[in-house]
Amino acid sequence: MYVGACEFDLLLGDVRSLKQKRSVVRPLVAELRKRFEVSVAEAGHLDLHRRALIGVAVVAADGEHVRDVLDECERAVAGRPELELLSARRRLLGPED
Repeated sequence: MYVGACEFDLLLGDVRSLKQKRSVVRPLVAELRKRFEVSVAEAGHLDLHRRALIGVAVVAADGEHVRDVLDECERAVAGRPELELLSARRRLLGPED
């Protein structure tokens, strides 16, 4: 069993309130969850209206599959025009960990 996790640090575009932030973050979280069948949540920068930290987790029998899914998630996040992906940090745990 392999477990992969990725943190996406995001800078949101023209967002001036926490309510506007939710209108950007919620659809992104829902899209990642539905499209890639991953666990995903807003996990940081909760009180900042122009920043968001999104956490994604994947469990699979094959480490390569975990990496592929996280790659796809990163591409989907980076391709959103209303935000800027500042960084993506990954962790992969396998049977030897």
